[in-house]
Amino acid sequence: MHGLIWWALIGLLAGILAKALTPGAEREPKGCFMTMILGIAGSLIVGFLMRALLGDQGQGGFIATLIGATIGAMLLIFLMRRFWK
Repeated sequence: MHGLIWWALIGLLAGILAKALTPGAEREPKGCFMTMILGIAGSLIVGFLMRALLGDQGQGGFIATLIGATIGAMLLIFLMRRFWK
């Protein structure tokens, strides 16, 4: 249970940061739940890439996890804007 709360918290914070750093159009999905999903998905993408490319297990702590999840969420926002019309 503690892990799910941690993922939700990191996901929400990363989603908020990613949306703040890449402001977008009105047609994009909004809301607390979508922002959290965006951050969690970003975290999963960066975690997968770190393991696949660098062999890193991702034990960087709160700040490193938040930065990685935010970068992943920003990547998702970019891809969404590029391909979702």
